[in-house]
Amino acid sequence: MTKGEYLMIYEYLKYKIDKQVAVVTIDRPPVNSLDADVFRELKDIFDELEDDPEVSAIVLTGNGEKAFVAGADIKEMMNQNLVGINQANKKARATYTTVESVSKPVIAAINGVALGGGFELALACDVRISSEKAKFSFPEVGLGIIPGGGGTQRLQKIVGQGITKELIYFGDMVPAERALELQLVNKVVPQEEVLSEAVKWAGKLAEKPAVALSMAKMAINEGSNTDLETGLSLEMNCFSNAFSSEDGKEGLHAFAEKRKPNYVGR
Repeated sequence: MTKGEYLMIYEYLKYKIDKQVAVVTIDRPPVNSLDADVFRELKDIFDELEDDPEVSAIVLTGNGEKAFVAGADIKEMMNQNLVGINQANKKARATYTTVESVSKPVIAAINGVALGGGFELALACDVRISSEKAKFSFPEVGLGIIPGGGGTQRLQKIVGQGITKELIYFGDMVPAERALELQLVNKVVPQEEVLSEAVKWAGKLAEKPAVALSMAKMAINEGSNTDLETGLSLEMNCFSNAFSSEDGKEGLHAFAEKRKPNYVGR
């Protein structure tokens, strides 16, 4: 593959790697909905990118301008029995967890609506950059169900219980500007800039020391699920790992010597 060109080895995903940044695009017309195959492919590609030394940061987006991901495939869900839906949900949750826990920073470039499972996928990313035309919603209660891919849990860690209950109970569309006010997204940009801005952010992260980034991500993600004292102990362990890394030593020496650090990713 020529650097910068999209590689198609999945049925519903395409990706490219350029300057240590991988751009993964969900391409399932017409609205990039999630079915069992897309969940499987997403998990596979994130596992692959985790182990790829040529990748330091990841951008996740949807194809086109209409939808980032317009939820789960309702037709696939509607005829499932309890055993079948539980198995499907288990696989979906495993995919969200893989996206969330990959050691490299993941930026969602939200190019259109993010509904239901698509909203959950965005929440599993580290940082979210939204098109000014994007909208967000959990419509599940209106369909007689609830979010099942982590929405009830990840959302409240960002906006608190009150707003989480409002968004899930009512299921109203949240425009990009309100999403920014609620800190659901980190930045709102014009439609034509959403992917380029996400790639620019990812490029900046790709230049940073990989061990420090991965340790910071671990401390934040795992610390949010525990009590303060346990979180502080986790932070100390992550700090020690970063400090003892080659890049940790290089960064401190470069600062003392007033020169630009030469990070090697170890």
